[in-house]
Amino acid sequence: MKTYSISEVAKELNLTPYTLRYYDKEGLMPFVERTTSGTRLFKESDIGALKVIECLKATGMPIKEIKKFIDWCSDGDSTLQQRYDMFMERKATVEAQMEELKKTMEVIEHKCSYYQTALAAGTEDIHKENSPIGEPRSWAKTEA
Repeated sequence: MKTYSISEVAKELNLTPYTLRYYDKEGLMPFVERTTSGTRLFKESDIGALKVIECLKATGMPIKEIKKFIDWCSDGDSTLQQRYDMFMERKATVEAQMEELKKTMEVIEHKCSYYQTALAAGTEDIHKENSPIGEPRSWAKTEA
């Protein structure tokens, strides 16, 4: 069975060895074996588990919650429902993030169109009712 060094795994996952050591310190890698001298030996399955950890981190899940998930995995089948529920919650979180990003993209697309039109005309004056940020001038006015 092929094993990988911490440097190889860090490079594969686009992480630093420091990050992997931190994960180990926080108890996120109880599955990683060590040599008698303490060197970590990573297997393919360990890299897969780390990819799941990175996925959970990308959803905004705190390390403490990820640790709970890792513990549940170690506990075996008795925690299948908890793990499923956790992933359903993560799914809902990511769906909400995607909706927010969709709204953000709509604003950005609007602004791209606005500036494309202004660039083609060589001026923003074609949007006379709009301020330089592309919104109605009345929004930019302050009341005295």
